[in-house]
Amino acid sequence: MVILEWDKHIFKSTKGINMKKTMTIMAIVVSLSACTSDDHDHGQGSNHTHETETSVKDITNLIFTSTASNCAEYANEYKSISKDINENSVYSGSLKISLEGDKCIFTTNAIPNHDFNDADKSFHNKVSEQDITYTIPQSPVVSSKVTKLGLRTDNAIFLNGVKLDVMAAGCFGIGRGFIGCGDDGQPFRYDPMSKLNSFGVDSHNAHTQPDGTYHYHGNPLAMFSENSTVASPLIGFAADGFPIYGSYFDENGTIRKAKSSYVFKDNGGPRVDITYKGKTYSPGGVYDGKYIDDFVYSASSGGDLDQCNGMTVNGKYAYYVTDTYPWVLNCFTGTPDSSFNKKRRR
Repeated sequence: MVILEWDKHIFKSTKGINMKKTMTIMAIVVSLSACTSDDHDHGQGSNHTHETETSVKDITNLIFTSTASNCAEYANEYKSISKDINENSVYSGSLKISLEGDKCIFTTNAIPNHDFNDADKSFHNKVSEQDITYTIPQSPVVSSKVTKLGLRTDNAIFLNGVKLDVMAAGCFGIGRGFIGCGDDGQPFRYDPMSKLNSFGVDSHNAHTQPDGTYHYHGNPLAMFSENSTVASPLIGFAADGFPIYGSYFDENGTIRKAKSSYVFKDNGGPRVDITYKGKTYSPGGVYDGKYIDDFVYSASSGGDLDQCNGMTVNGKYAYYVTDTYPWVLNCFTGTPDSSFNKKRRR
């Protein structure tokens, strides 16, 4: 990657210079390359990154600005410092994005690049460093059918090394309220982002899992600017490899927020009971967003996004952060990589 960038610079800067001088400069570059690494192939299909050319970048409290959609553009090592506010302790974040063939490898300790755990009450589980590796394709492909989200698959990895895990492990009438619901198909699953629920999240719509993994349920509220005059940057990648952008996009020269196409069922009318595996669940009330079953996708709602909360802009498909359900994404348009399966994660 780096040598290819140098080559482009050389070709550009030597325009008009005779070929003999150009070849001399090229020879010097090749020689330097040979001195720094004997076995690295620096082409796009390389199985290694060029460690000697990579500097660790500090992304502490960084507001991202790049809109590049290929994960290879972000290949580098990153570090950050953050504070657990309620625990009054300091953490070091670590993320490495490397290239292997036509894939991008994300290796992270899952510590955010911003302060966290700043709500009135501390997280139930203390934050702990993880050792997680995700793999995504550089060129994701739309599948013939969408893949539903599930409790056993992480949804996305953000550019600060923290994952997105949209679904809650809590359903009406199951387990101990907001946990204990392990069946993906269980009806009336709570929406962690609903103001009608209390999931103990901090100001970044995040909290910890039992093993201490910090994760977001929606908009991180720290990675992109709410400036309505520019299109939002890329902030991460879904498990299928498609990019995730902030809320704003450019519609033929007009910058505006992307709008979800999900609406309340029956215009917010009374909830209808659901029978599942021989048992009837009757939470009562109205469709007000407390449960994800309160929503339905409507192509005629006037929203911008498809059922997975994505759309194609300038010929490129991506997911967008929205102010309403499903918040970031609701399914995968492509095929999620198996590295996002929690049981196979390392």
